[in-house]
Amino acid sequence: MAVAAAQGNSTSEPYVWRNVVIGGGGFVTAIIPHPAQKGLIYARTDVGGAYRWDDSVKRWIPITDWIGMADANLTGIESLAVDPSDSNRVYLAAGIYSNPQSGNGAILRSDDQGRTWQRTDMPFKMGGNEVGRFNGERLAVDPNDGKILFFGSRRDGLWNSTDYGAMWNQVKSFPIAGTPMPFPTNAFPQSSSNRFRFPPQQVGIVFVQFDPHSGSPTNSTPVIYVGVSVLETNLFCTIDGGITWQAVPGQPVGMRPNHAVLASDGMMYLSYGKEPGPNTMTDGAVWKFNIKNGEWTDITPVKPSTSDQPFGYGAVAVDTAHPDTIVVTTFCHWKPHDEIFRSTNGGVSWFPLLGKAKFDHSFAPYTKTIKPHWMGSIQIDPFDFNHVLFTTGYGIWSCTNLTAADSRKSTRWSFADDGLEETVPLDLISTPEGVHLLSGVGDIDGFRHDDLNVSPRKGAFKAPPHFINTESIAFAAKKPNFIVRAGTLRTHTNETHGAYSLNGGKTWTSFITEPPESVGAGTIAVSSDGKTIVWTPRRGAPYFSHNNGATWTACGDLPRGLGVVADSLNPKEFYALDSHVGKFYASTNGAATFMVTQTNFIVAERVGSGFGAGNEGGIIYTTPGMESDVWICFRKNGLCHSTDAGVTFKPLSGVQEAYSLGFGRAADDKSYPALYLAGKVNAVQALFRSDDAGATWTRINDDQHQFGWISHVIGDPCIYARVYFATGGRGIIYGDSAPLSH
Repeated sequence: MAVAAAQGNSTSEPYVWRNVVIGGGGFVTAIIPHPAQKGLIYARTDVGGAYRWDDSVKRWIPITDWIGMADANLTGIESLAVDPSDSNRVYLAAGIYSNPQSGNGAILRSDDQGRTWQRTDMPFKMGGNEVGRFNGERLAVDPNDGKILFFGSRRDGLWNSTDYGAMWNQVKSFPIAGTPMPFPTNAFPQSSSNRFRFPPQQVGIVFVQFDPHSGSPTNSTPVIYVGVSVLETNLFCTIDGGITWQAVPGQPVGMRPNHAVLASDGMMYLSYGKEPGPNTMTDGAVWKFNIKNGEWTDITPVKPSTSDQPFGYGAVAVDTAHPDTIVVTTFCHWKPHDEIFRSTNGGVSWFPLLGKAKFDHSFAPYTKTIKPHWMGSIQIDPFDFNHVLFTTGYGIWSCTNLTAADSRKSTRWSFADDGLEETVPLDLISTPEGVHLLSGVGDIDGFRHDDLNVSPRKGAFKAPPHFINTESIAFAAKKPNFIVRAGTLRTHTNETHGAYSLNGGKTWTSFITEPPESVGAGTIAVSSDGKTIVWTPRRGAPYFSHNNGATWTACGDLPRGLGVVADSLNPKEFYALDSHVGKFYASTNGAATFMVTQTNFIVAERVGSGFGAGNEGGIIYTTPGMESDVWICFRKNGLCHSTDAGVTFKPLSGVQEAYSLGFGRAADDKSYPALYLAGKVNAVQALFRSDDAGATWTRINDDQHQFGWISHVIGDPCIYARVYFATGGRGIIYGDSAPLSH
């Protein structure tokens, strides 16, 4: 039952939300177990928020889904800290990017294990998805006095709180404010999940390590170590709780520290890389530092300088019960894969684990084709020394027989990502025949989802071509088993960036050719009868093909770079929009030529909106089963509707912002498809459904289920009230109207 909202023509309706299961898929940047409560483990990700392990059901629970689109910058977690003296307290340093478009970061604090949060905005930016993002932990809680926290920033030095993270002050006595030598954007290629290009990035302070034995439960900890990502002097220490700082004598230089862990016997273990990672690391080392006598020892398992390839070292962990037992990961050791080394004698000798390891891929079959890499975090369970977890660029692996390595037996690893969904979907379709959902996904191609609750058993799309990203996917409205897609090639081959399927995405065939000057995926569309494919490669001109990509012809009268959308009923009609100059284009001859139907059209009720030049957004959608029925979402200027192929448009009152629109099965008493909108209606930014062509709207999510950035929204043409949407890092979410309780 819908409940009347406080204002306007909108209501609210409860929904049940679930992930479409893929399993992992993105970079888990750290695992943090609580040292005093068994089974309490947290994970942070670069773009998908944070999670808590629920040991009772053996799955990860997302704890940042309350972050909405307006605060999507907070879904990149720069650092995570637990309070060793209070298992209920957990802290997040949140902020995804440090570029000018992004807002400042925030410290989030919870006293109920992440069920509810309080927020303190910080006066600087963070970089949860930037270089060095697995380094850490930058945020730390005093183990003897939980009121005290320290946080190391990228550009603005060291910060301190004395009231459980509510208020923060810069530690001005700390000798380094930020990394002196920034990393230029072109040195580190951007991932598909990045929405902005970066300015030069700094890494700054990468870890804060308290020495708990220097304090007591009634006195704060005076001795603290702080590591900075520089090639020169990079480890500093205070013995008076942060009032004064000194460089640690005898420390190695020439490489950057990225992780430090302090064993119970007073040995500190540090991992190093020449670069901060994750895209590049060409040298590295592991050192042991005796904090009692100041002695440094190089315990590097394999020196990259003597190896057959450049690489570094990622993370190090110590067994709390056996302080001489340590594990360390390599980083960017691509051939044959990254490695874990284990030592039971404090680094005197090492044994590699993964050469003989057995991996269970059954939970997420797509992982069979991905080697362990970007191993930026490793942890030995403080309550079970046989249990170790490490992170990769696509999820978490877990082993429960670690000590088998002592007798040179195989260790067994399972993919421990149940509930942790951190993909960046780039496009979604739901067809009226066959499978309910197909997805294009960043970094792991895309999937045909035969069962929404199980990772696709055949893994990612089986082609050729094999894509890194499937960036655009479309189906023929009258022949829904005919599907086309465009993506980014995984390897430099003679394959094209596009493919088609005749059987609903079960198998694929590469286009024989691609348009001239093609440099990437771009956007792709197909006519309702499947006979015309229109492809606008990235930075290219729109082209059409009548022979499944064997040859391509330029679309006439259409500027470069404009994506084209097919009419859902008439196979001859196509549409395009140049929102920067305010022109809407339509074709009535199968995309051979286009004409302008609107130029600088200004909606009378909303001065400066409509198709005025410079409108932000501007995405075209065509209504299933209806000829010439066109919608346009404008990010800042709402939603417009045309029923005459774009000759005239009407703005929808009450919709102030529109980011994505989808269509689903109509309600039983309606003929027009249900509309699903990610946007702002009556000043509320949320997810909405309309059963009456946009006359009224029902909010279908709530404040605890906002999921950060939402891009593509689609309805299910076969199931009324079913909606799917793509997030900026929380994977694919689907929702159904909640059954009424009696």
